[in-house]
Amino acid sequence: MRKSIHDEPYVAQREALKAARKAAGLNQEAVAERLERPQSYVAKYETGDRRLDVVEFIEVCRAIGADPAAILKLVQATLA
Repeated sequence: MRKSIHDEPYVAQREALKAARKAAGLNQEAVAERLERPQSYVAKYETGDRRLDVVEFIEVCRAIGADPAAILKLVQATLA
């Protein structure tokens, strides 16, 4: 079982969330505002300094207008 936040699936999740945020034309501050969190919260999950649990992941997806299932498919592909 993988445990490191720097393993490929975690990197894939972070990169997909970051790409979705940028595609939505949002900066970290705008996402943080929507989440009612500090900008450092967004920076930390995008750089791998913190993990997102499943509820946080869905909240972030909603804040950036991303489909959680689509992002999970990308992550799942790294596990094959």
